[in-house]
Amino acid sequence: MAVHGTGSYDPDNIFAKILRGDIPCKKVFENEWVLAFHDIAPKAPVHVLIIPKKAYVSFIDFSKNASVEEIAGVMQSAGRIAADLHLEQAGYRLITNAGQNAGQEVPHFHLHLMGGKALPAFPA
Repeated sequence: MAVHGTGSYDPDNIFAKILRGDIPCKKVFENEWVLAFHDIAPKAPVHVLIIPKKAYVSFIDFSKNASVEEIAGVMQSAGRIAADLHLEQAGYRLITNAGQNAGQEVPHFHLHLMGGKALPAFPA
């Protein structure tokens, strides 16, 4: 079910529970800014979710309220994870869904890092 990309943060969403350690994950990377782990329903051979450690509902919330340092930290982490997973040579996709019309399913800002094969083009 799609969620709104604005409004108050739900501290009981699945990503908040993963960050607290209430739900396990298959961790790929962690630093002061993000936790990254394998998606439980991958859409590509490599499908990693990158979530900020702070509470943001969506990219809408993150882009308005995160510090410049945190935004840089999250984006640099995404690039490092792609490199660590050897995705740079062949390429990869980095996606975020913001709000209901985009199909955002978890009310915590996150990036999908996908690669490991040729991905289909987006519809025009």
